[in-house]
Amino acid sequence: MIWIDWLIVLAYLLLTLWLGLYLSRRASGSLVDFFVSGRSLPWWLAGTSMAATTFSIDTPLYIAGVVGSRGIAGNWEWWSFGIAHVVMIYVFSRLWRRSEIVTDAELTELRYGGNMGAWLRGIKAFLFAVPINCIGIGYAMLAMVKVITALQLWESLGFEPGDDAKLWSVIGVSLFVLVYAGFSGLWGVVATDFFQFFLALFGAMVVAGAALIKIGGMGSLVDQVNTQFGPDTLALVPLKWGDGGIRWSETAGISVNTFLAYIGLQWWAFRRSDGGGEFIQRLAASKDEAEAEKAAWFFNILHYVVRTWPWVVVALVALVVYPTLEDRELGYPLLMLDFLPPVLLGLVVASLIAAFMSTVSTLINWGASYLTNDLYGRFINRDAADEELVFAGRVASVVVTAVGATAAFFAQDVTTIFRLVIAIGTGPGLVLILRWFWWRINAAAELASMLAGFCIGLLTMPIADPATAQNPLVIWLAAVQSRVTILQTSDFGQRLLVIASITTVIWVAAMYLTPAESPETLAQFYQKVRPGGPGWNRQRLAVGEQPIRLISFAGGWPQLGFDQPGILPEQDLLLQGRQVIAAIGLLFGTMFAIGGFLLLQPLVGWWGLSIAVLGGVWLRRLQRARIAPMPRPGLDDIGDGL
Repeated sequence: MIWIDWLIVLAYLLLTLWLGLYLSRRASGSLVDFFVSGRSLPWWLAGTSMAATTFSIDTPLYIAGVVGSRGIAGNWEWWSFGIAHVVMIYVFSRLWRRSEIVTDAELTELRYGGNMGAWLRGIKAFLFAVPINCIGIGYAMLAMVKVITALQLWESLGFEPGDDAKLWSVIGVSLFVLVYAGFSGLWGVVATDFFQFFLALFGAMVVAGAALIKIGGMGSLVDQVNTQFGPDTLALVPLKWGDGGIRWSETAGISVNTFLAYIGLQWWAFRRSDGGGEFIQRLAASKDEAEAEKAAWFFNILHYVVRTWPWVVVALVALVVYPTLEDRELGYPLLMLDFLPPVLLGLVVASLIAAFMSTVSTLINWGASYLTNDLYGRFINRDAADEELVFAGRVASVVVTAVGATAAFFAQDVTTIFRLVIAIGTGPGLVLILRWFWWRINAAAELASMLAGFCIGLLTMPIADPATAQNPLVIWLAAVQSRVTILQTSDFGQRLLVIASITTVIWVAAMYLTPAESPETLAQFYQKVRPGGPGWNRQRLAVGEQPIRLISFAGGWPQLGFDQPGILPEQDLLLQGRQVIAAIGLLFGTMFAIGGFLLLQPLVGWWGLSIAVLGGVWLRRLQRARIAPMPRPGLDDIGDGL
């Protein structure tokens, strides 16, 4: 980098700081203003912020690594979550907005109540705010150090810093983020997210375009990938025609069981099955239910349709240009150095810093919301005034940043802990879904699913060579697995099935061995959120409504549908189920149509386009029967003067 590139980076940093501080006045009114923007976000801003949250500094590096080692089909590792994100659009986005919470942990006490509900709220708030969130910040910092090293940023200024010095420079940028995130709250985060996301997206497109020009265009790229690495590398699904039929592709590096687990199990078994903390914060901050639904749709379009292919193209070019590169993730920054001229290099470096800052600012604000709303305001000072809560939120932002920076200094330990954190998230997904639609789910069931998921996830961790293990924890795990063979599996799909199955048995037992939540708590939750389906018929009867029947009879013949006489259908699950199926076809069909035509695979492109058109037409027809937002108190609690 030369002086003009550094000047561009400095200009970006100053612009971001000014924008964040300019919006600080909007965050000073109350806790709702600070953490959910006074529930006034428009769909386009909330949706873009959700997409920016998932665009971290390590994301393009991760895609380069996946494509470089396992081909395009290896991306099903994260594409599969698109199913859950489409379900979020039609099933959960309105429910989250309707619940009028600040954090998802707050919903725990609203749904369950009592001492168990309060304890569960506090436990979840601590887990999400400290270990999970701060390790995420630490990993983002370490990824930024990796980029600084690959781009030789400090070396371009004549310095020769060590790894600790580079990490301190990243922490300095994080403190810079803390200034506007701590003063302006979610308003500053989402406003800078909007700017940062499109800058980061522009940077990815610039790198992809420059790389294609240098290599001779898409046709040349496809030919070179096919020649050097085989056509399996370009397959969008891990299947290919051969030997007179369809065979499984070994390039993707995943088994049939793992692929089936991705698309049939992982998306609902994970702890983000009904949304996910950062997304929920944006949905809760939307103007109303309709805006929350639009925000969820906009996120899906940006995340899967728009962002996927620039990263994939860069990864394929890096695969051809650096065929012997040991660390495939470094292909992205190396292409930047080798192919981008001055000014463009400065813009793309600024775009990577933007990706880093958007993630860190979100994690700071999100973690602080748990510490303030669910710990300080709930257990320490329940009578705190708004000014005190806003001040506590700013102090919590500093605490979260400091703990995240500390985590970054313990990379080896963080790796081990991070794997355990992932294990925590494998079990409770089904409970998190069912708690919305079945009154019998109680706090004991959710707590049991969290603990069981963690324990079974730990017990099923693959051990490379038990005979040479020296770590006491690994030795103990090997001994347990040798006695309980069902825990001994190296296949991810089988492991996920084992975790989900055993966890389900445990939480179902815990649920039936403990009493249901009090009728008052259940009635309050039902009347506030108005979930659909027959699982709340007891509460409907209690408030004088007719029960919902899944199967009705007309002319003596059973018909599938919700018979709800005299009830306004705030949530029609059968309608929403059809909308989800149509939207999955539209989303994935569009994504594969673009990928097929881009990669010169016209058959895949036309198939994807056909599926997208059919899904879009069906969804259009279903939209005519969509449910209007409920006119409920609290949905117009938008701050004044906005």
